[in-house]
Amino acid sequence: MPEPKKRIFIGLIVFTVFLITAITVGLYLIPYIGLRNIHPLAPTVVCVTMGLVIGTLIVGVTLLISTLMAGKEIFFASKLRGVVVEVLFPIMILVGRLLGISKEKIQQSFVEVNNLLVRAKCNAARPERILLLMPHCLQFSDCGIKITSDVNKCQACGKCKIKDLVELAHRYNVHLSVATGGTLARRRVAEAKPQAIIAVACERDLTSGIQDSYPLPVIGILNDRPFGPCFNTSVDISKVAEALEYLARGRCETPVSKG
Repeated sequence: MPEPKKRIFIGLIVFTVFLITAITVGLYLIPYIGLRNIHPLAPTVVCVTMGLVIGTLIVGVTLLISTLMAGKEIFFASKLRGVVVEVLFPIMILVGRLLGISKEKIQQSFVEVNNLLVRAKCNAARPERILLLMPHCLQFSDCGIKITSDVNKCQACGKCKIKDLVELAHRYNVHLSVATGGTLARRRVAEAKPQAIIAVACERDLTSGIQDSYPLPVIGILNDRPFGPCFNTSVDISKVAEALEYLARGRCETPVSKG
């Protein structure tokens, strides 16, 4: 059975396709008589066109769900990641609002599904072309050292996770960057020109970052917020290490989600 976050995405995407299908059929049936008056073949042409659109949607969603369930790419289904990122996700936010599903839950589901599609491709990246992109709120709030310009200035006091992230970056020979916001994060991506990104952030920043970075593969990891948003946040280092191992070594296993 699909994990809770994945179920939200699958349920929403199926409902969205059903809604689009219903609207498409309605748009065809309403002017049906008028189309025949324009040309005898007009209803047939419109019907075939709409049928192709609906058929493509159904086949695409079937491939997408099959890939998510199997944990590996099925018939180039990972290419549908672009459709999910650029088209379906914004629609699903609107549909979710109509169904009373919180935007945060949909964003969490989107991040998880995006991660699964990235992993399904099973492409390794050169370690020096992997970017670890971290939010500034991971740094201990009372620390007087400015690490956004250079993370290696970290004194490894252990009061926050920056110390562990620096050690991971050195161990895997990857680039680590800490950004204060979306504008700086986009600049760091442009400067690093990575093959892949591992990003840590809240739901809102991760979803917007994944959309901004497409088609770059991005594995998103939600931060922990024991003191609320944007203040002394944390991250599960084991999740970052696992994502690094996957990207650097080209491992194709899809870990079981904890929901």
